[in-house]
Amino acid sequence: MEFAVQSSKDPSLYLPAPLLWAGETAPGLPARPEETLLAGLGRAARLYPEVERALRGPRPSELVLDTAGAFTFLRQAAPLLQAAGFGVQLPAWAGRTGLGLKLTARSKRTGPKAAVGQGFGLHQLVDFRMDLAIGDEPVSEEELAELVRLKLPLVQVRGRWVELDDRQLDAALRAVERHRTGEMTVGEVIQEVVHRDDDALPIVAVDADGRLGDLLSGEADRRLGPTTTPAGFHGALRPYQQRGLSWLAFMSDIGLGGILADDMGLGKTPQTLSLLLSERAAGARPGPTLLVCPMSLLGNWQKEAARFAPSLDVYLHHGTARLRAEELARRVGQADLVLTTYGTALRDRTALTGFTWARVVCDEAQAIKNSAAQQSRAVRSIPARTRLALTGTPVENHLAELWSIMEFCNPGLLGPARTFRERYQEPIERDGDETAAAALRRATGPFVLRRLKTDKTIISDLPEKLEMKVWCTLTPEQAELYKAVVNDMLDRIDGSRGIERRGNVLATMTRLKQICNHPAHLLKDGSRLAGRSGKLARLEELAEEIVEEGDKALVFTQYTEFGSLLQPYLTAHLDRPVLWLHGGLPKNRREELVERFQHDDEPMLLLLSLKAAGTGLNLTAANHVIHVDRWWNPAVENQATDRAFRIGQSRNVQVRKFICVDTLEERIDEMIERKKALADSVV
Repeated sequence: MEFAVQSSKDPSLYLPAPLLWAGETAPGLPARPEETLLAGLGRAARLYPEVERALRGPRPSELVLDTAGAFTFLRQAAPLLQAAGFGVQLPAWAGRTGLGLKLTARSKRTGPKAAVGQGFGLHQLVDFRMDLAIGDEPVSEEELAELVRLKLPLVQVRGRWVELDDRQLDAALRAVERHRTGEMTVGEVIQEVVHRDDDALPIVAVDADGRLGDLLSGEADRRLGPTTTPAGFHGALRPYQQRGLSWLAFMSDIGLGGILADDMGLGKTPQTLSLLLSERAAGARPGPTLLVCPMSLLGNWQKEAARFAPSLDVYLHHGTARLRAEELARRVGQADLVLTTYGTALRDRTALTGFTWARVVCDEAQAIKNSAAQQSRAVRSIPARTRLALTGTPVENHLAELWSIMEFCNPGLLGPARTFRERYQEPIERDGDETAAAALRRATGPFVLRRLKTDKTIISDLPEKLEMKVWCTLTPEQAELYKAVVNDMLDRIDGSRGIERRGNVLATMTRLKQICNHPAHLLKDGSRLAGRSGKLARLEELAEEIVEEGDKALVFTQYTEFGSLLQPYLTAHLDRPVLWLHGGLPKNRREELVERFQHDDEPMLLLLSLKAAGTGLNLTAANHVIHVDRWWNPAVENQATDRAFRIGQSRNVQVRKFICVDTLEERIDEMIERKKALADSVV
């Protein structure tokens, strides 16, 4: 161990002790650096007494340690000294995992298909071999026996220093005792790589051939490179979409499911349609694909299929006139793509499970985030050679949602729900365990392709999204109502228990949010709106500015009744038409409103119900998005914002989120920020 004096302001100013004692100086260091060194070593000795040995000499420059002493310093003393403000420079190998396992897997197939991996599903057998390794260098059993004999915590193997402990050596011995060669399924290989027990040696290197190697690398989309746009596709795929097509085809070829988790607006629909076309090249008939989506997106899929892939035979299985029994079987046999809704898939579960589909696709796959829900079970029960989930938000509220979607794509891959909860969900959500989060990213990474609109390497010509919080103040009337409702709640919950108590709390939260919007929203008395709400006053100002600038805005609310109050009021206030899109409108009326807003100079404001209009719509005519009230998770808000912030948008998009000061909405905002951090940590 060598000593030195280092500037606390500029760490690059550094003078080793031997040069210091030789009389050399460096700019930026104290005028008498030897006094600084001796004083610092005195303080260090109180934390690490071994330093006292060096202080016995007149000019302390170094401290000689044996291997046990070096190990103790690395594991115990170095962190203490760093915490106390000392600069500690450690060797590059310090802290790295010592022994590990190198997994080699080879396809049992021979010939060209072995490299391609056609139909290389989870149950396909491969030959495997496990070798002890340091880094990617194999370690023989003889070398392991010598390490066990030495019983040193720090040893040099082939010129490389390695930290070892009893736990690692025990795990290494167990690994040697197990069968080191044999057969595994692809699923078991993946489990070995991504789901290691806490007391097992880590997999430090993987050597797999063909498509399995690409998959386990977690970088299949980069390794594969872009694919040319398939014949019959009407349009142009961007480079990142071509790479997405390559990844989709790759996952399909090896018979595994995947999650295309691209940001909203990056074109998951054309990538999926191009996959279907590429599979039908040269007259091939791979079988029908069943695509399940929310009812609001059925028309969009029909139109997009006719636009991008008109040669595909598309059948819409929905409504009272949908086909049944033999007629359904005949039509499915003819179709390339069958479109249906989650509700219809549940109702027609028996019929749909009677077919063997080439693929089942779940669009807006957060619809199956609750694994116990009937529609989730229904979709999982439909047999298919491969499965694909499309969602920009694989995690909305908690990690069990990711498990549910992955269970649809690759059943069993993440283990049972209980194991997933104990291994990943609870440590990450409860304790912020970064190690568990990294392990979950490794486990899911090969099966998830996610690109963000804000990444300029993905799409360079998309404008900026400028997000801001707009803090609103309650009017005196709102404040009085808010206080009264809180006091009423406290009285109610004092006398209630269990479900009744939770019901009172939830009902009160809804009432408080309504007060934050407007007293008339809570009272439902048809009273005047002007001058009674801080939010409404701010919305009026913003709407006036937007109209004066000649811009357009989307205004989202989660409450249909509040939107119904705002629409006539804003229309009169601005003396301009304001449209109102909500779930009570028939499908053709919604499409008419979207068309009018997108292509006519007026209207300039479009009010939207968050639930009815938060997904699937293209509203790039707007360059302002206003969230009048906040929903409980950021994914829903982001989906709504992405109606305007998507490909085709040519202007910067300003996103404003209204929050009433000193109210429940501040707590909701804090919770939303926590959920954002959770999703970002694992996907």
